[in-house]
Amino acid sequence: MAKTNFQYEKRQKELEKKKKAEEKARRKLEAKNNPKSADGTEGEESDADADADADDADDAAESDAPAQPQ
Repeated sequence: MAKTNFQYEKRQKELEKKKKAEEKARRKLEAKNNPKSADGTEGEESDADADADADDADDAAESDAPAQPQ
């Protein structure tokens, strides 16, 4: 019967632990750089709100522009 390779298993556990630690550090750094608002949501807008705001901005830019003489 084959023997269990404990060194391989230990190394895999170490690699997984290191990967989790790096991910946690990355998330912590992102949270520090992009703080969340008080309600727990990030500062980004939803897609629908962002699209509506972009459309409003485009409309405002077109109507505020002076008429071009032809």
